Amino acid sequence: MQRALLSVSNKTGLIEFARGLLAHHVELISTGGTAKALKNAGIAVLEISDFTGLPEMMEGRVKTLHPKVHGGLLYRRDQPTHCAEAEAHGILPIDLVCVNLYPFVETIAQKGTTLEQAIEQIDIGGPSMIRSAAKNHASVTVVVDPEDYPRILEAMANNNGSTTPELRARLATKAFSTTASYDHAISSYLDGEVVPATSFSLKLPQVCRLRYGENPHQEAELYGHFFDYFEKLHGKELSFNNILDITAATHLIAEFDKPTIAILKHTNPCGVASDPDLCTAWEKAFATDRSAPFGGIIIVNRPIDEKLAHAISEIFSEVIIAPEFHVEARSLLQKKKNLRLMRLLQKAPPTERNLRSVIGGILLQDADIDSWNKVGTMEQRVVSERPPTRDELEAMEFGWKVVKHVKSNAIVYAGRDRTLGIGAGQMSRVDASRIAVWKAAEAGLSLKGSVVCSDAFFPFADGLVAAAEAGATAAIQPGGSIRDPEVIAAANEHRIAMVLTGMRHFRH
Repeated sequence: MQRALLSVSNKTGLIEFARGLLAHHVELISTGGTAKALKNAGIAVLEISDFTGLPEMMEGRVKTLHPKVHGGLLYRRDQPTHCAEAEAHGILPIDLVCVNLYPFVETIAQKGTTLEQAIEQIDIGGPSMIRSAAKNHASVTVVVDPEDYPRILEAMANNNGSTTPELRARLATKAFSTTASYDHAISSYLDGEVVPATSFSLKLPQVCRLRYGENPHQEAELYGHFFDYFEKLHGKELSFNNILDITAATHLIAEFDKPTIAILKHTNPCGVASDPDLCTAWEKAFATDRSAPFGGIIIVNRPIDEKLAHAISEIFSEVIIAPEFHVEARSLLQKKKNLRLMRLLQKAPPTERNLRSVIGGILLQDADIDSWNKVGTMEQRVVSERPPTRDELEAMEFGWKVVKHVKSNAIVYAGRDRTLGIGAGQMSRVDASRIAVWKAAEAGLSLKGSVVCSDAFFPFADGLVAAAEAGATAAIQPGGSIRDPEVIAAANEHRIAMVLTGMRHFRH
């Protein structure tokens, strides 16, 4: 990459991005306010008028509509005639365009905006550059969203200052979607329609058609960039349900930094454990529930060696996920024809949002990634007369990481490094607790000295009393019930240490 043209109305992340490009010796060209912002930050930049040899004119309406700009974007680097014409006319290659458009939608959303004011916010040069760059994405990188800046710099760092064809293609798709939405907003406004100040659109490439959906009579497809995060090393094609389970497992394991193994079934954790020795972690996780994991998903946040592969191969699993598989482990696991082995290439992005279809539209929300301790440390949130011991605090932290990934109503009994009983998806919180206790008993695990973790508040004291009778000595829950004083009184009566996090983790 030799040269980049930056022209943005949204300056978020601009300075850092420009400095990242300069680190790869990319010459920067810029326009108007963007050039001023870069110069104020001490960044060397060539103004567009100096690059084209013509001044910006007509109050900025004409500044990038020039053959040196669009020729530099559009000429094919693999066509000798294109290259010869570019050289003959003094056209230099522009290898990256970073543009976000005039704020048309935001302008017309303001009360009292006139037609003349709206028209002045119709971007011409920006969409033209975006379309030129996107058309020639075989050679040119087009950027329309500041959130893509880190991805581009990472690609350049990993590819000797270049971006990859795959990344350029994805960015081009996003660019054409952006200009299409922009033009639709303008045409709707001029046609007299009310354009919403905020709207949501999504355009993703189809990855593949799946054999079927959740059930054989349902058709299904996969869209987006799922395989940016996973590589299938072995096994049958992934099913719709496999992809849901893999996603749930990946989000769960991301909670843990210590060596950890999680087993899931139908997106619910069956058992989770941490231990420096992964075989020990496996034994503890599997011990939580020895029947449900059959046909489930296993995920490990460390490479799988031959010893661990022997241990986990004793049960039938649909999918095993790990950042790496040792050669011997892979050879052993690949003997199971129907087992899918997935290499986890990178963590899911922390800014990911959740989308679900509803009647007449969609729901969109932030992913549940905020840590409860934003509302205070665990010690600061103790509401019981007896404070938790150090072991109980560690068990609270472990169990709280798990319970947020269990379907509501959710109850998890946990020790310092393992789950002991899990109750998921019940209409009553007391029933969820009873199931967790029953599961622990079935597995031969004692709940004496355990911590009970609840994804939402105990609406009555009976749930906490039941946990105390099962052997729990500490509890962690969001709080917020009008009966919190009753629940706290019950905790004190049974000498239970209790923490209220102030943060709920419903998972419907």
